Order: sequence, then C-alpha cells, then structure tokens
Amino acid sequence: MGRLFGTDGIRGVANVDLTPTLAHDLGRAVGHLLGGNHRRVVVGQDTRRSGDMLVAALSSGLASVGADAVELGVVTTPCLAFVAATGDYDAGIMVSASHNPAEDNGLKVISGGRKVDDEAEDQLEHLIFQAESLARPANGEIGTIVRDPSAVDAYHGHLVEAAGEAFSGLRIAIDCANGSASVIAPELFRGLGAEVTVVCGEPDGSNINEGCGSTQPEALARTVKLKGLDVGFAFDGDADRLIAADERGEIVDGDAVMGICALDRLAAGTLAHGLLVVSVMSNGGLERAVSAAGGSVIRTPVGDRHVFEAMERSGAVLGGEQSGHVIFRDRATTGDGLLTAIELTKTMRAGGGACLSELAARIPRLPQVVLNSAVRHKDQWQIDPEFGAAVSQATNVLRGRGRILVRPSGTEPKLRIMVEGDDSDEISEIARGLARLAETRLN
Repeated sequence: MGRLFGTDGIRGVANVDLTPTLAHDLGRAVGHLLGGNHRRVVVGQDTRRSGDMLVAALSSGLASVGADAVELGVVTTPCLAFVAATGDYDAGIMVSASHNPAEDNGLKVISGGRKVDDEAEDQLEHLIFQAESLARPANGEIGTIVRDPSAVDAYHGHLVEAAGEAFSGLRIAIDCANGSASVIAPELFRGLGAEVTVVCGEPDGSNINEGCGSTQPEALARTVKLKGLDVGFAFDGDADRLIAADERGEIVDGDAVMGICALDRLAAGTLAHGLLVVSVMSNGGLERAVSAAGGSVIRTPVGDRHVFEAMERSGAVLGGEQSGHVIFRDRATTGDGLLTAIELTKTMRAGGGACLSELAARIPRLPQVVLNSAVRHKDQWQIDPEFGAAVSQATNVLRGRGRILVRPSGTEPKLRIMVEGDDSDEISEIARGLARLAETRLN
C-alpha cells in the first residue's frame, strides 16, 4: 500500500478510498499519539455530503482511545486552524478536500494552527495500520463527543478586527463555491458594511466547487461586470484560497493579489525584510515588479507548506501561490481566503480608493507556455543526458529574459514543462521542442 498522507493530508474518493474505517482509525491514531486522557481535539468539515459520515467515524475513533472530540460543524479550514491554535485544544482535524470535486474528501491533521509535519504524519500512518491493537479504555475513561459551533465566534471577531472600516459602502460579489464560506462570508461582509451579492452560496452536499469558486471564477467575474460592482471575491470549497475579479470583470489571480499587497507594504515600509515568498509556479512578472520596488522574492517548491516554512526561515510575513493560497503570517498560520479578501480591500482603500484594475495593472504578466508530455518515466528527466542537456541549453538561451520549469506530475504519468519569457513565439518553440524530446527519451 502506498503512503496514506499526500501533500495536503489524506485524500481520496469518499466511501471508496477514504472510508469511515480509515477516518475512525485516524481518530484512534491521533488520540493515541496525544496520550488519550481527555485530550481535546477540535473537528471541522466542509459541506460535502460525506462530511457528516467521516466526522462521526473520526470522533468515534478519538473517543475510543480516551480523547475528547469537539465538533464545530461546517467551518472553513482557516477557521479550524485558528480555533485549534487559540482555543483550549491539543490538535485539530479538518474533513475537507478543499477545491476537489464533491465526490472526494480529505482528512487534515493540525497542531498549533498548522498542518503537522512529515514526521508526525509518518507516526500517525504507522499507528493507523495498527489501530485495532491500540488500547481501549474502560467506560469511565472513554472520551466525550460534543458539538460546539460557538467556538467559531473568536475567528469571526478576528476577521472583523482585521477589516476595520475597509468594506463600508462597498458593493461586492462573493462566490462561496457552495462550500464552507457559505456559512460565514455573507454575514461577515454585510456586517462590515458592504452590499453583498452572493454567488453559489447554497450548498446541497453535492455542488461544492461545481462550476464555481476560485478554480472557476468566471461566473463571479460576469456578475461583477453586469451589476457594476466594485470587486468580487471567489473562494474554494474550504475557503483557504481567494481569486478576485476587478470592477471590469477581469480575473485577478493569487500572483496579482500578492503583488498588490507586497507593493503597498514595500511603499509603507511594512513588508518584513522586503521579502515576498512564492512558489516556482508564480509568474516572473511578479518578481520583476517586486524587485523594481526594492523588494526581493524567494521561490519554493509547489505547496503551501514549503511557502510557510520558507517564510518562517526568512522572517517574511507575506507569501503564497498563484492559485490564491496567500499567507499573511503576521495574522494567520495558514492561507485564508476571507482574510486575503480583507487585506486586499484594505490595500485598495489605502491607495486612495484605487480601483482593483489599476492596482493589478502594476503587476506585469510574462507570457507562459505550459505543456504536459505523456511519458512513462517522468521521474527520470533529470538523469537522461540528452533531455537534461536540452533543458540546460534552453535555459542559457533565455538567461535573464525568462525561465524554464520542468517537474513530474504528482497524479498522472506526465512531465509538466513550463517556459516563460518576453517573446511568446520563442518560448512556444522552446516548449514544443522540449515536449517532443521528452516523449522520445522518457517512454
């Protein structure tokens, strides 16, 4: 059997790969690792139909080894992380597959407001495979299971404090992806003084992320343009990502959001160490804009965990990914779509009420070509001498004018080839050449 934990916890098709038995065994593993003894574990979920089933199994597993489960109900992942970090809890577990389809679900273990590290996941995986042999306390020592949605009030207050008066008088649209944002975002932004149009805010257990949210924000963008609104915000299923739409109905992705906030903080002298941390997928135009303003960019492998760890090492307070997973480390321990919407709006207001389109125009976009080569030996691209030499040669050709990123797909037998530069024709030719060579050499 392969490793259970991937880059974002355990994920799979609910009731097929991710079964109630597996959720129960993870609960037993977490509770055992904490030592039982009524250690408190806070549990949250998104709006998928399988969520109630998996939460019930998870809580049962926790209680069976003497840990207490506190169920929050439907919450965002950032809310669960905030509650786990600031409340009287020893750990947290989020039941969500984020931006994945409704058929999927996931289990993410959180400690100190952050996803647990690889070492802890390895320990949990070992315990899962021997879950039946773990201790079963007697009646008086069995854990309790309670539901306490009031625990999210502190998170709501945290967002209200961060927003101040930034939303007063604004006309906005929000796309809740029929997910967790549906239970908090409309009330939050109306309470902050905005006139709110809600798109995809009626979850039914099966429509989460369906043609909407941060991965498909086009309907939101059309709504903003049609109604003449000031700005739109699209969240994903568990609301840890944000993609915006400007007043013209144009999409503003995570790179542009980070760039806007970074330039504002650089100008104000509040961007710690002048650093922005992004993944290797972020557009080179973002790096050029930040550098021209006197800042520096650190790049990491793909994944918010890599971004956060680099932020901690460097002392940076702003970082994230093109997908809209943006981390404001001075306010949160994880990406938070609602907080990102607040910080972006505050930046708009701080700029004398500048339109989002004006601010986004300051972040140039270099042309990019991304091709996926179907290959059997995707992990051997670095050791194939001919393909490696071709990548090196192309990199030298683009030196100072662009870059090349080659990485194997994590889910498919494909090699992803990204070429970025100023000349669209040149990078297209380079990308096609490398893709053809990959299919010849790696099959």
